[in-house]
Amino acid sequence: MNDFFDNWTVQVRKGVLELCILTALAEKERYGYELVKTLVAVPGLGVTEGTLYPLLSRLRVQGYISARLEESSEGPARKYYALTADGTKVMAAMNDYLEDLNHGIRKLQERNKT
Repeated sequence: MNDFFDNWTVQVRKGVLELCILTALAEKERYGYELVKTLVAVPGLGVTEGTLYPLLSRLRVQGYISARLEESSEGPARKYYALTADGTKVMAAMNDYLEDLNHGIRKLQERNKT
């Protein structure tokens, strides 16, 4: 069971990580490492820089986030990411889907209790 559960949790995290990225960027524009720190604080998400940056690139190519480079007084230039209007729309659709799915799961669990 342990291997099965471990694999399942990996798949669940992969499925919600993009939503978590969009949600974090809906709050405010963030640079990459700041985004990593924000997402690491989400219990069970288990995000790493190696996982995050390819997703940021893909979300940018899809037009859901934008990126800009800004010089930093604390070291190298930072790339800041922000949610786009299309990103806001897809995030809302993802949230609606997840809410519907959770509702359906709860209904199924309630039926199993009777």
